Amino acid sequence: MTEPVEWSEPAAAAPVAAAAVTPADAADAARLVAFGLQPKLQPARDQEYAELLRRYREDPPFARLADAVAAGLGLIVLEVSSRAGMAVTAAEDSVFAVRMGDYARRASADSGDRFLHGLAHLAVAAMAFPRPEDLADDGYIGRVSVNGVDAFVRQACRRLEERAEETGENSDPATDAPGLEAAWRIWARRSSTGATKDARRLAGSTTGIIGKAVAFLTDSGFLQRTGDDSGGTYRTTARYQLQVRDMAGSAAMAELLELGIVPVTDGTASLLPAEDTDDLELAADAGLPFHS
Repeated sequence: MTEPVEWSEPAAAAPVAAAAVTPADAADAARLVAFGLQPKLQPARDQEYAELLRRYREDPPFARLADAVAAGLGLIVLEVSSRAGMAVTAAEDSVFAVRMGDYARRASADSGDRFLHGLAHLAVAAMAFPRPEDLADDGYIGRVSVNGVDAFVRQACRRLEERAEETGENSDPATDAPGLEAAWRIWARRSSTGATKDARRLAGSTTGIIGKAVAFLTDSGFLQRTGDDSGGTYRTTARYQLQVRDMAGSAAMAELLELGIVPVTDGTASLLPAEDTDDLELAADAGLPFHS
């Protein structure tokens, strides 16, 4: 009679040691982040970029390494995809952060114009994506024009001025204290184009300010110029949609809603001001895609 066989639990498999990160891996991760910092570069037109994006999607350890490189540079990864590439935005403490005050000083000699530059960027964002579903739809492409943005803001200015008169608010504050004026009042007083002998728009006019805003957004890979009509026409890119989506709940977009330029919360696009707008002041440093 044979002895019964005693069965034992199989020995646990030895844990597989995680592959060590090599200098080459780190270099590839940094290279991917560097591609992400070139907003006009399209993955479809660069084989190395496309291959690194594929590796990011298929190799989780490499993706974590690339995310860590981005975080170390003060960058926030918004999306990694074939449509947007490695889309990153700068955190507030990043060396890559652009601040509204610095932008306004580069764009204009008058530091007080930062109100107008901030409002121009916010208005472009609102016109490009006027409804929540536009931001949520990856296939949505917004279209704006320089003259259209100016008309958009000026109509809001007129409606807000009417409301101020109806409620007896002071619609003509001291001109020597522009920082105390509501941004819409400053915009309404500024010439749309100015006047030059060769019919060019002045840099300090409202269309000149919008022109600088859309040029900056184009250089940053957020807009693409599509024509010269209406002062210049533009279409949005996937990166701009991600940028506005990321900023939609920020103070900058909150300032836009408080201004009542366009009510976007009900799913319709309109030039009419929101009904429940009490504070018409635009923060001096508010603006997309800037930090205060």
